[in-house]
Amino acid sequence: MSLRIRVLRGGTYLALRQGLGMVIGLGGVLLLTRAIGPGNYGLYAAVLGIYTYCYKLTQWGIGVYLIRHEGEESDRDYNQAFNLLLVLGILVSFVAFFSLPLLEQLAQYKELSPVIRSMFLGLPFHLIALVPLARLERALNYRQVAITEFIGQIVYYLAALTLAFSGLGVWAPVGGWWSQQIVVLALLYGATRYRPHFYWDWTLIRQMVGYGLGYSSSMWVWNLRQLVNPLIVLPFLGKEAAGYIDLTVQFAERLSFVKTATWRLSIATLSRLQGNRTRLSQAIAEGMRLQILAVGPILVTFGLTSSWLLPLLADKNWLPILQVYPFVALSYLTNALFNLHSATLYVLKRNWEVGTFHIIHIVLFAGGAYFFVPRWGLIGYGGAEILAILSYIAIHAYIARYADAPDYRLAGVWWAGTSLPLFWQQLGTWTFLSLPVALLWPGSLREMRGFLAGFQNKVKARVNEG
Repeated sequence: MSLRIRVLRGGTYLALRQGLGMVIGLGGVLLLTRAIGPGNYGLYAAVLGIYTYCYKLTQWGIGVYLIRHEGEESDRDYNQAFNLLLVLGILVSFVAFFSLPLLEQLAQYKELSPVIRSMFLGLPFHLIALVPLARLERALNYRQVAITEFIGQIVYYLAALTLAFSGLGVWAPVGGWWSQQIVVLALLYGATRYRPHFYWDWTLIRQMVGYGLGYSSSMWVWNLRQLVNPLIVLPFLGKEAAGYIDLTVQFAERLSFVKTATWRLSIATLSRLQGNRTRLSQAIAEGMRLQILAVGPILVTFGLTSSWLLPLLADKNWLPILQVYPFVALSYLTNALFNLHSATLYVLKRNWEVGTFHIIHIVLFAGGAYFFVPRWGLIGYGGAEILAILSYIAIHAYIARYADAPDYRLAGVWWAGTSLPLFWQQLGTWTFLSLPVALLWPGSLREMRGFLAGFQNKVKARVNEG
């Protein structure tokens, strides 16, 4: 099977998984939040933000090394990765336990401690799941990855909702999270039939860490976004507001599922083009248009329907998220426009340039949140999201330096056409006029006909290959 067909099939599986996950996730999280309330959900969301940052911090780019390193795969690489991740998970869990007084002081909530303890006990298990996952992704076996993640999501909501309707409050999503980790871990090791053995080689460890450090350190900075809610919103506005922000971000994240699937495939596919600046630039430009076309209408549709959909599926206690949704959705739409810029720079081994962009973004976002949230409440968080958009000027400058600058004209028109309607409740229904203007813009119909023809050709290729 050709690489093109394998990548196409992998992308299809990931897109389907993300699409189904979006539907289940939106329904599940609405039921869960309705059952446990904004306060309990906000407390869980705050702890999950802290845990997720530590989880990503502890990976040290080891999973990236296993997927991207040149040469044949070897059991010694996987065994070393397993042992190193296990040790790191145990060490960071101990550090988290001893850091609880500091975390309580920063977040100003003593209720965090028991939830943090229960989740950090699972950190080593969560980390060692990266080893078989990397084995599947290196083989482009995204079908199995998609199936495993989908089952894990189903298990999470079944367990969490069962516990929620039993009246366990904040412990309902925690129990669902634990159930998900156990099932996913078992499925990954079962699918790859990988059995870890003890192996320790300092030379190989230096090679792994050295390879992934530039990538992982830049992602450490980006993932600081996840600490803004527990460390800024929670202390200033309380756990209910933290719940509103987290649910809004989850909506935007799930509705942007195409962006997530594209990112997972981008590094593996763009690496094949790294020797040709022109083709890289063309791939980025086409990717921008595709992502805006795929993400924008979904975000706008939810913004249009959420004012009556949310009270129907959840309750009126969650209506405050409508204040901040347009700002968060615009942030995700803009990120879709520049998503492949970062992936291209990673492929070109310009990790520190991506890291610099991430630093600028976090300084603007966290600084804006710290200044705006105490003054404007939830809208202040949205203002911080808007301020952080300025950081994309930096990522454009880097991509123009190390590859050819992509053509932004059509993608920019589509971005503007789908951005304005997000704010229809604040600015008025006239904002929807931007949609037909973008559609009728010179080149729009021609471009979409090209997308359709390309998709049809790929379907035919899949049929012929099968």
